[in-house]
Amino acid sequence: MLGILCCLMLGGGTTDAAAPLKGTQPAQWRVVWTDDPATTATVSWSTAAAGKSHSVRFRVKGSEASPSAQLADSGRYTGGESELYYHHVHLTDLQPATAYEVQMVSDSDESPVFYFVTAPAVDREFSILHGGDSRSDHKARQRMNKLIADIVADSYENDDLADDILAFAHGGDYVVTGTKMDLWSSWLSDHELTTGPDGRLLPIIPARGNHDKGKPFNEIFGFPEGDLNYYGISIGPQVRFTTLNSETSTAGDQAEWLKAELKKSRASHRWLLTQYHRPVYPAVKSPGSGLKSWVPLFEKYNVDLVCEADGHNIKRTVPIRDGKLDETGVVYIGEGGLGVPQRTPKTDRWFLESPGMADQGHHVFVLKFTEEALEGTCLLEGRKIRDQFTRKVRQ
Repeated sequence: MLGILCCLMLGGGTTDAAAPLKGTQPAQWRVVWTDDPATTATVSWSTAAAGKSHSVRFRVKGSEASPSAQLADSGRYTGGESELYYHHVHLTDLQPATAYEVQMVSDSDESPVFYFVTAPAVDREFSILHGGDSRSDHKARQRMNKLIADIVADSYENDDLADDILAFAHGGDYVVTGTKMDLWSSWLSDHELTTGPDGRLLPIIPARGNHDKGKPFNEIFGFPEGDLNYYGISIGPQVRFTTLNSETSTAGDQAEWLKAELKKSRASHRWLLTQYHRPVYPAVKSPGSGLKSWVPLFEKYNVDLVCEADGHNIKRTVPIRDGKLDETGVVYIGEGGLGVPQRTPKTDRWFLESPGMADQGHHVFVLKFTEEALEGTCLLEGRKIRDQFTRKVRQ
């Protein structure tokens, strides 16, 4: 077993979609960040059969030490007639900014050896990806996942740490019907395409969308049963990334939690970002309820960037405060193009007029964090740059 870990099995299906779902052969591998990403990560996979024993072998990449092993929390996915089983290993006490080799083991079947990298604990420059709405168009979703893998791999081809992509934030709507496990299984298999050519697993930071109703969402991403799906993580000591749930009450407990979260984070972080699904300044639809519940808090605590989805288009608003353009205000980007068919945005809405923008096309945002600025780039298929913007550090 140690020999398998000593020699990385790169390739061998690690970048092909739909690794066989057969018996207890591990497939649909992923790494999830919902807690401190410098020291924790959830490693997850699926099997077609229940099996008897499921674990992850892991160790620091390149180490000659014997790998550790940790048992998984396992169960059958809920939703439809598909028989499929989830396995989650919640790794803790990891070292920051460290690559870990991982291998999923179900009974006598083993996955290829992959690796992921924990977030830094020191203040450094880096990038992340953001996108949403990967439902409905299977082929387009696969193309976007391959694009993500290529973008991430290329981000490490130079010595500029600011280009290094550490994670992928998904704004929701992974499938069209969140209670149907066969659709989720297709999404999970396609997600394998985000794996790098060297076996790198890109951690995902998930938000729940309006099509993601039902139990499978929590089972997919390793949340406890009944979890409310809003949380905050610090990626390094200066970037606070808060995920909200627009598919439950945006007021009440969630708004109170957000107020405390932003108040504490604004005092300690250079950059504050939020993500959720339903836009509050939409390019197509009507505003979500977060317009009343959350926007006053975004403005009070000077959130630097808000990432949305749901509209199936591209948008970047002007900076907004008190319902009008204000250079000190909050910018909202989105609105989901990871495979879903695109809609035509209503470009005459005041908040989309220049210096804002709106368009359509499958896309992903690259968000780069430096000491002086947050730089955003919207990339289309073929890596065509559709939009670029810069947000300076608030004084």
